[in-house]
Amino acid sequence: MSDATSVMSSADVAAAVHETLLPTGGGPVPDQPYSSGGGSLAALEARSISAWFGSHNVLDRVSLRMNAGEVTALIGPSGCGKSTFLRILNRMHELIPSASLAGEVLLDGADLYAPDRRLTDARRQVGMVFQKPNPFPAMSIYENVVAGLQLTGQKVSNDLKDNLVQECLTKAGLWKEVRDRLRSPGGALSGGQQQRLCIARSLAVQPRVLLMDEPCSALDPTSTRRIEETIRELVDEVTIVIVTHNMQQAARVSDRCAFFLAEAGTPGVIVEHGPTPAMFASPRDQRTYDYVNGRFG
Repeated sequence: MSDATSVMSSADVAAAVHETLLPTGGGPVPDQPYSSGGGSLAALEARSISAWFGSHNVLDRVSLRMNAGEVTALIGPSGCGKSTFLRILNRMHELIPSASLAGEVLLDGADLYAPDRRLTDARRQVGMVFQKPNPFPAMSIYENVVAGLQLTGQKVSNDLKDNLVQECLTKAGLWKEVRDRLRSPGGALSGGQQQRLCIARSLAVQPRVLLMDEPCSALDPTSTRRIEETIRELVDEVTIVIVTHNMQQAARVSDRCAFFLAEAGTPGVIVEHGPTPAMFASPRDQRTYDYVNGRFG
């Protein structure tokens, strides 16, 4: 197995959403006041990241800077470690019992894996949207948006909650479609609407970076287009890192690309990275040219 998506079943994903915010062991998070000011744009940098599942090495000394206020697309064939790398960026790799890693992940220069760094703080500042839309089925649309606040112990007045729900649903491009049925189950929405609801839920805790693991792979073209529009609208206030197998999508939504590859049973590495136009028009490595032009993968 060479990727986290291979060891986490889709049935585990909804539970993992809770775990992305709860500390290891699931203990309560102390109440803290909610700040409505939002965080500043942040750069994320991975330095010499290597990763294993048991004794199987899946990433080898991967380094990448994801610039503040940009969309960085992670591209490459299945099984080259893109999703594993993404999960390392907000410490979700730790959810897998056999997983281990080496290297550093820096959020504006501060190590997310530092011993004194609260796990809840790391995962709140670096949010995650999964491949499969996963609204909490027992919760309404409204409750889904504010669920992360409770999980992170943020106390919010009812008036502020109302404003926050409208703000986050608007940013996710969903407000006009659901404003008259906020108390309806989130699971009753269409697939594309559910994914935008999950984006709104992630935005409510005010992350500085938003990770997206193939967020459109299960959606129809119309829903995909709306998610892509949402990504471009959000990047002015949150740094975005997206895994995608859709080269047209990478070209449309990203500012920079990183091409991952694992050859002949070797661990995944980044072959090259750079501005998206250059990666598609004039890559330095022939393997990148072949991949973005559909010759393999």
